[in-house]
Amino acid sequence: MTAQLQEKTVYAVDPVHTTVEFIVRHLMIAKVRGRCTAFSGQIELAPGSDLPAGISATIDAGSIDTREEQRDAHLRSADFFDVEKFPQLIFESTRIDGTPQSFSIDGRLTIHGVTRDVTLNGSFGGRATDPWGGLRVGYAAHGTINRKDFGLAWNAAMETGGVVIGDEVRIELNVEAVLA
Repeated sequence: MTAQLQEKTVYAVDPVHTTVEFIVRHLMIAKVRGRCTAFSGQIELAPGSDLPAGISATIDAGSIDTREEQRDAHLRSADFFDVEKFPQLIFESTRIDGTPQSFSIDGRLTIHGVTRDVTLNGSFGGRATDPWGGLRVGYAAHGTINRKDFGLAWNAAMETGGVVIGDEVRIELNVEAVLA
């Protein structure tokens, strides 16, 4: 008796209904939130499951937006993302464990030409049919990385002590994807 392999269902990330955001400490007294506005990705689901079987994403590093053009230009420069040399951030999942309500996503994240293992925590938000007949799923995920692990080491010491930018960066994703 041979087992038949069922194909995974692929959902394409809908960039209009998805947010890719980050939070980092500024002057060690407040947190600044930013986002990337140009990205693509996909979520693979095994038949009959809402737990992702695979996740991949590509983010345009030049699309960073912190609502302050001077800061955004600095983040795009060689001091940080160096978008001329490293135009994309890339994520590929390597393992996903848990239940749809609470799962961990292990993967490889590439920023600034450096690839590191990262873990995000995710949850399934639900599924729906949009007014045009498209089948959609929603997910949320979050995690924390150290920017220095990816070669983003620029900083400046303050006269009063501390530094301008914290090392830890919280990543928050709210994803809506449509059946491809």
